[in-house]
Parts: sequence; structure tokens; C-alpha cells
Amino acid sequence: MACCSHKSQYPVLNHSTGAKWIKNLTQSRLSTFLGGHFQDVNLSSVLFIHRIDGPGVVDLQVVASMGMHITVLIRFGLGTNHWWKVKMTIPRSWAQYERVQLEFDPGCEAMVFSTDGVPLQGITGGYGGDRRVEHIIPREAVLRGTYEVVIESSCNGMFGVPWNGDTIAPPDMNRTFQLASADLVVPNQEAWHLMWDFHALREIVDTLPGNSSLQNKALVTANAIMNAFTTGDKENIKEMRAIAEDVFGKGWQTKGAGIYKEGPERSQVVGISYCHIDTAWLWPYSVTQQKTARSWSTQIDLMERYPEHRFACSQAQQFKWLEQQYPPLFEKLKEKVASGQFHVIGGAWVENDGNMPSGEALVRQFVYGQRYFESRFGRRCETAWLPDSFGLTAAYPQLIRDSGMKYFFTQKLSWNNVNVFPHSTFNWVGIDGTQVLCHMTPVDTYTAQATVGEVNKGVMNHKNLESNDTALLVFGNGDGGGGALPKMLENLRRIRAVTNNHRDLPPVSMGSTVEQFFEDIERNSKQGSTLPVWRGELYLEFHRGTYTSHGSIKKGNRKCEILLRDVEVVLFLISTPDSTEMIFQRVATLTTLVKSKSSGYVYPKNTIDDCWEKVLLNQFHDVLPGSAMMVYDDAEKLYAEVRRDCHSMLEEAFNVLVAGTHPALESSPSADLQAGILAVNPTQFARQDVVEFPLSGVASGPLSSVVQTSVDGKHGYALIECQEDDFVGQATGMSTRCVPVSVQTDGSDHFVLRNSVIQLTISKGRITSLYDLVLKREVIQKGNSGGLVIFEDRPNYWDAWDVEIHHLETRTPLEFSSIRVIAQGPLRASVEAQVHYGKSTVKATLSLDAVNATLKHDSRPLIRFDAVVDWHERHRILKFELPLDINNTVATYECQFGFVQRPTYKNTTLDAAKFEVCGHKYADFSEYGYGVAILSESKYGFACEGNVLRISLLRAATAPDAEQDQGMHEFSWAVLPHVGSFLESDVPMAAYIFNSPLHLRFAPHSRTGVESLVSKFPFTLHGTPNIILETVKRGEDDDFETPNATKTVILRLYEAFGGRGRTELRIASNLHVLVAYTTNLLEDHKAELALSRDARNDMASKLELEFRGFEVKTVKLVFEAAEGSSSPSSGR
Repeated sequence: MACCSHKSQYPVLNHSTGAKWIKNLTQSRLSTFLGGHFQDVNLSSVLFIHRIDGPGVVDLQVVASMGMHITVLIRFGLGTNHWWKVKMTIPRSWAQYERVQLEFDPGCEAMVFSTDGVPLQGITGGYGGDRRVEHIIPREAVLRGTYEVVIESSCNGMFGVPWNGDTIAPPDMNRTFQLASADLVVPNQEAWHLMWDFHALREIVDTLPGNSSLQNKALVTANAIMNAFTTGDKENIKEMRAIAEDVFGKGWQTKGAGIYKEGPERSQVVGISYCHIDTAWLWPYSVTQQKTARSWSTQIDLMERYPEHRFACSQAQQFKWLEQQYPPLFEKLKEKVASGQFHVIGGAWVENDGNMPSGEALVRQFVYGQRYFESRFGRRCETAWLPDSFGLTAAYPQLIRDSGMKYFFTQKLSWNNVNVFPHSTFNWVGIDGTQVLCHMTPVDTYTAQATVGEVNKGVMNHKNLESNDTALLVFGNGDGGGGALPKMLENLRRIRAVTNNHRDLPPVSMGSTVEQFFEDIERNSKQGSTLPVWRGELYLEFHRGTYTSHGSIKKGNRKCEILLRDVEVVLFLISTPDSTEMIFQRVATLTTLVKSKSSGYVYPKNTIDDCWEKVLLNQFHDVLPGSAMMVYDDAEKLYAEVRRDCHSMLEEAFNVLVAGTHPALESSPSADLQAGILAVNPTQFARQDVVEFPLSGVASGPLSSVVQTSVDGKHGYALIECQEDDFVGQATGMSTRCVPVSVQTDGSDHFVLRNSVIQLTISKGRITSLYDLVLKREVIQKGNSGGLVIFEDRPNYWDAWDVEIHHLETRTPLEFSSIRVIAQGPLRASVEAQVHYGKSTVKATLSLDAVNATLKHDSRPLIRFDAVVDWHERHRILKFELPLDINNTVATYECQFGFVQRPTYKNTTLDAAKFEVCGHKYADFSEYGYGVAILSESKYGFACEGNVLRISLLRAATAPDAEQDQGMHEFSWAVLPHVGSFLESDVPMAAYIFNSPLHLRFAPHSRTGVESLVSKFPFTLHGTPNIILETVKRGEDDDFETPNATKTVILRLYEAFGGRGRTELRIASNLHVLVAYTTNLLEDHKAELALSRDARNDMASKLELEFRGFEVKTVKLVFEAAEGSSSPSSGR
């Protein structure tokens, strides 16, 4: 047999123990190479070549401002800001080194400025993962031997300064910060790169399964590096880095950003740097302004060293602050936007709450955001961006698309505490059928650290790999952490180098935009056709308490939204040409119509914009939800300013529209004001309202308009009627529509409020009956009662954020006591009652009026509850409930521009998770033939458990704000029984009216001819009743400074019931419309509309409009230019 010619070197004998390792011990060993017990002999010991400090090296002066010297201190108190002048003397021998830097660690946040005031970068002190204390000294300064900077230190932590170390705990107001270091250092650059090599290897070892070849190779390589560590000198470090190339590839680092051009053409994970700065959270707005400048200057600095670095940033408000307060930095930012390195995203004013802002407020978030970005950077955003909002309304897809965007990024639903959301990349379809391409990063965070594990999670946790396999890695420290750190960018380069040679990890790319990421999905999913679909709201199964926490902020939001709507509609009238005859039509947009011809009136666009921006700012997703602290004094002040400015603008308008009158509720009427009351109706709806006003100060008997006085004689009640399309209504006597009311009582604990339609019974402190006398139907479930209830409210952790399902197990009914009659009818019947619980008192007035909620033929009166609460509970939630004799599997809740229906049962965990939900002006529970709605004027938390309909009124969290909601509250709600199911009802209209109080005016006795001055709304709708005119405002692109310039008006309408609708929009004949368009929300023209003239109605212009279910439609009318004015623009 032939012998093998191969000369083998394989030994015959073997006396060794072999190379078998104990893998887990080797893997554990890796933790000893950096820091820890061996830091004086491991890699940490050679990270710096030199470190010096002290006088003559780093000279410090603490100054009160950039020009004022004060005594040097080293400890500073919470919330204070201090300026340091830092003068450095650099040894000449250091010129040989690649890098010299100042290490400045004040233990808190800080900003480095040049001596002429230009922000250079942010500092994050301390030893957390966000530590950033190095400031690289420019090369020319190193060669010169001297360098000076100014540093502003801000005494707060990245997440506030909780007193006990718990992030959401109230602040420690005695906390101080200490300057830990102010050193000149020479970092050993190669040692730092070796450290980053080792970190990447260790992350591979910890991430990949133990049976993968790459995991084992990384462990072998890391272990070899540790074995090779001896002196730590230059040659030794070079040797160890060469060992690392066994995994990263030979010469990988020399390629720099070019490493991303090698390897797979298409990456599964796309990295984008981001710094999620809460516009307020555990700090006030002023601190955010500093956090923004620190973080963005740091990212701009990083772009100089890492060409692949792309930084995405949302929230126009933060850009505006930067522009106002840090002009040089803003100019640098504009350069980076132009170069494509700094990306503006989101298109909104702030990253707002996604549940509670009104539909029009969400529109304005986009209008003000997109217009700001376009005006400053010449571009609009294409991607909506709300990564941290606590759930998202199903109205969003339509609003996003109509604001010029088609992509949407979010991720908060990864926090669900009941069900795992089933998708990562999907088509999100809203209530009207509009879709937006949505990505919910499978990395499950918007503050990723750019680790191997996170890159791997982008694919391994992806829930839609069958239709799309890409993920967005949104990385960087937020809330003052400064965004991406150098170590993150270095780690991503190493991960890419690994994937260029191995297939165990998904390839990651850098250098593209968020839009390019979405465009790739769109392209590879055949324009979304192969993606799954999610219809309806993105309900967060978490943070349900935010619908109720901090009631005064929610009230401020609702009231200011409505006040601004009224202002815009009224001021429009005074500002439009040829409007002298129609003075009394709708208020900010209304007022400018007349005054512009006669008195040089200038439409107060800047004031209106300022008011809107304040309201939009307070809708930030920690402020409006009530989950912040230290910002609410700011927020309340902003609301007060909005109220002041809006009332001032309205009063100026009313002095023209209803000249000679004055506000009815501002002061008591005097003797010459007995003739009557006028009321401006800011809605499109005909209505009857019972109004109450004080009678004190009347010299000779009650006002002629008074139909009824209160039992104590201190208040009068009048009936105001606004006929169809009336802008101004007047007080009348009891009309034929009225159904007189009365109160019956046995004198102790049994009270009945009734008219010929509805009867409400209070017995033994509870509502025991709500009876429809026409249909002979009892609404309250037999054997049960309604009223106030209180629950224990002890969430598992997130105090101000969460109300958990177990609170429902702790129900305690509360009883009305000390009930007394305060109004006996016939116009209003009222009883006043008190509820005492713990240290709190509720004074509630229950009223039934002689008028129905709307003028719909079968409408019912509503029962109004006005509460004054002195609240001093802790960890309790106060609700109002009605157990209804109604059966349905869903309840209906108003959302922006429509409604959503949610289950009343708990068949599945998806159903059970919705035990507390968000609603706007109403929540309705109906069956065929009948239903009951609860109307809200400032509350957003609702529930329907089985047949029990509830509204949440007050909470009492103690973290992060230890005194949240403590003290006095005033709010109202109402109960509206109605004939027919919800879709047959007048609930949306009644809720609209309930939230839109009339603007009451006293008219002098000598005033005559009032009626002849009153005209109809300039815009009226005729057709199906499901179309609501929500907004009347001046066009954003109007010239508000030039007299007689062409004027436009914007009308926003929507379909409210989820079905088709058709309406004829009639425009007053004295408004000479030149052309009409449909537009998007940004007021770009979509299509020209066909205008026609109504020969039967004084040749008024009219438009035919068709709607799909829940469609929002924006109409732009261009008025005929006044003589000598410029011609109308052709539109954007």
C-alpha cells in the first residue's frame, strides 16, 4: 500500500494539559481590565500621560457674570448658575502630543464659552454613563501655551436632583455641588482607542449566543489582549490593538468614516444621533434653554471629528430659544443644517402630548413648527417625531399627512405594562382612513447607547421581519446628557468593521437621514402595501393617570384653546374688507374687517402668535400630562398671560362690534344698565343658555332681563337665545321652547329636580334616579346609585403618571350632605351640596335648566355640576360615576376631530388594559333608543366599566411634585341623557356648546336699535348636520402690516360622526370672495373650488363641500382686494 507523501509535523507524544478553557471564568475575567480593584495596574492606569492642576496651571475665578469678579467658591446650591473664568498655562513640551484637554467636572451641567461669548460645548459632570468633562484645547492654543475660556455651571443634574436618589422624587432643595476637577490633561489616545476596542469585544461576548463563532472569537481576542498587557507603553498598546484586528479587520481604523462604505450595500440598522431634551420635566423652562445650547453645541463640535455623524433634532420652540439667546451658536447650527449634518425633524412646535390637545391645537403644533423650520432653514420636515408621548390619538395620521409629512417615528408603546405592541414597522391608519408609515424602533429606546446589544436588538426584536427588516437606532443621551458621546460613534465604527467581515451581527450604517431610512422602507415594501396595518389609536397601556394629574394645567389648556378660537373668529370680522355692515359676525378674525377701513386697525397677528406659542409650549408631553415639577409656576404664568391678552383683544373687538356695552361679569351692573343683556355666540350653533350674574349694585330693582332670582336674592338668571346663525343673541323671557323647572324636597335628604322632560332624584346623599318623563324610562340601574366616589391611588412606581387597575378594587362611595335649595325655578333649579372626606371638602351645585342642551327637536336638558373643591388628600383619586341601565360593548369618547370607541368589557388583556382612557369634551354610553353622556369642560380621564360610566376629577400624587393638586379647584361637568344611540344624538354639539360660554355684555338703558345692528355669521352651513365649523382665522400668509392688502380667511371644518357628509357653505353677500381653495393644514393650495351665487340670498357666494367620515377640510377664501391694494397671491 502506498504511503502518504505528506510530512506531518503533528507530534506523536503529548505531555501538556491541553488548551481547554473554563469559558465562564474567562468571560468573567474581562470585567477586571478596566477600573475596579485593579485600576492602578490595568488599562485604566495608562489612559492619561499627564495630569496637572493648581495655580499657575489652571487659574479659576468665579464671577457673578461674564464681567464681575466675586469670591471663589467650590460648592454651589441647587438651581443656581455660576460663571468661571478659566485661564490655562500649557507646558511647551506638550506640543508634541496629539491632544491636550481641560478636564472640568463641576458635578453638574455646564457650558464652555469662548471669551467672546460663543458657546463651544456642554459639560456633564459626575461619573454616570453620560459623563462628558473633557474640552479639547485648540491646537493653536497648545502651541501658544495659553488658553482662556468662560464656563457657566448650572447646579442641577441631568434628571433633576431628587432628595433620595430616586429619579422621580421631589428635589432636594439643600443639595450642593462641588468642583471635582479642573485639570490640564494629556490623554493617551491609543490607550483610549484600545479601551473602545475592548468595550466592543466585550459587548460582542455578552450579546451573541455562546455557540456562535464570533462570540467565541471575540472572547479569545479580548482574553489575548489582557494577556498581552505588560508595560502599557506605546509599543505594548500597539501590540494589543493589533490583536483586536483579528475581529475588526486589518487596518480598519485608518479608514475612519470610510468603514461604512465597505461591506454590505444595505444595512439593517440605521444609526441617527438624537438628544431627547424634555422641554420641561424635573426642571423649569429656563433650565431647558441651557440644556439645549449645551447639547447642540456639543453635537456640532462632534461633527468636526466624525464626518459620518448625523444629528436629528425636533421641537421648533427649542430652536427659537436658541436663536434668541445664543445667536452665534444658532448661526453655526444653520451651517450644519445646510451641510446636511444637523437634521430638523418632527415638524411641531414641541414634542407635545398626543392625547389631550384639541384638534386645532395639534394643527397649530404643525403649522407653527413647519413654518418656523421653513423660515429659518428653507425646508419643512417630512417625518413627524413623538418618541416619548404617552399614547397617540387616532386623528394623527390625517393631521400628519396634511401637514406635509408621511412618516412617523415613535416608541413609547414599548413601555406597555400589559400587552406587547405587535408591530415595529407598519401602516398606521387613523379614524378617517388616512395612513402614515410608522416605525416603532425595536431597540425600544430613543436614548440608545450605540452598543452591540442594541444594534443586535434592532433585528432580533423586530416584529415584522417578514415584511421589513430594517430598524432605526436612535442613540444619544437626552435631557442635558448632550446627545451622542465620542465612545458611541467609536463603537458604531467598530460594529460596522465587524459586520464587514462577519455575519453574526446585523450591519449598521451611519450618515443617512431619517427620511432616507423611511424611503428605503417605502421602496422595499411596495409603497407600504406589504406592511401590516394598525387601525385606530396607539393607546399606551401605561401612564393613564396623566389624563387627570395637575388639574389646573388641564383647565388652563382647555380654556385657552377655546379662548383663542373665539379671538380668531371675532378679530376676523374687523379685519376683512367691505365689512362695515356685518360688524357682529365672529371675533379676532371678525374684528379686523371693519376697523381696517375706518381707523387703521392692524390685525394683532404677533399677539395671537405669541398666545398660541405659549399654549403649544405648555402642551409638552410632561407639562400638560402633569408629570413634571418646578415648571408649573411658569406654565400658570403663561396661561395668565394668554387670558389677559385674549380678553384685551376681545374687549377691543367688542367695543367696535357691540359698542357701548361692557362685560356683564366684570362688575355688577349700575342703575343705567337695566335694559338688557347681549351675548356674543362664538359657535356656529343656535342655542339657548341660562346665564347667571350678580344683582348687587342694581339701584332700582332687578334687570329687565331677569326671569328668576336665586333664593338669597343675590343672583339673577336670564335666558339668552341665539337663533340659527346668530352671532349676537339677546336676553328674552321664558320662550315657548322652555320647559319650566322646579325643586321638590322633603326638607332633609330627598330632593327632586324636574321639568316635564327630565327628573333627577337625590336620596340619602346619592343620585338614585334619572328619569326620562317623556319616554317613561329610568336611566339609573335599579338598586344602584350615582355620585362622587373615591379610590385609593397607589401606582406601582410612576406616581403622577400612573393609575393602576387595582385602584378599582378600593371604591368608596361618597354622599352629598348639607343639601339646600339655592334656585327654585322656573328657569333654573339648583341645589348646593357638600361632601366631606378626610381633610377635603367638595361643594357641588347641581342644576337643571328649563332649556334643552341643543335646539335639536328631541334634545334633553343636561344636569350641570359645578364643583369647588378644597383638596388635601394624598394618593386618592376622585371620580363621578353613574351606573346606567344601558347595555353595550363599547363606549364612545371624543378625540380630536371625531371620536373613538373603546370596550366596556374585559374579554382579553387588550380590552382589560383600557380601564382608564382619554376623552375630550364628552364620553357617551348608549344603546339603541337611548344613551347618556358625561360632558367635560376641563377633565380628560374617563372610564366605562361594564355599565358604569365615570369621569376622573382629581388625583393626589406626591412625586415628582410633592404638592401636586393640593388646594382649591373649580371645575364643571354635566350629564346629558339623550334619545337614540350616540350616532342619532346631539352629544357632540351639546359638548361643544357646554365648552363655549357666551360672551355676556350689559347694554345701557339708553341704547336703542341693538337688534338692527346684529347680523348673522358670515359663514353658514346648510346640509347634513354632521359637519362642524371648528376654526375661522386669517390666512397665515396675509400681509398684516400693509393697509388695504389682500386678505384671506381660513375655515377649518370636520365631519363629527364618522360618516359621509355634504354641506353648502354660504358666505355673506357683503364679503366679496375672489377665489376659494381647499388647502392642506399649512395653507398650501390643493384645488380651486367652484364659487357660485345664491340668487335667493342676496347673491351670496356659496361652496359645495363633501366629506368622508372624520375628514378635516381646510378652505381658504381670498377676498377682493380693497382699492389700491396689491393683487392676491397665487398661493404657495
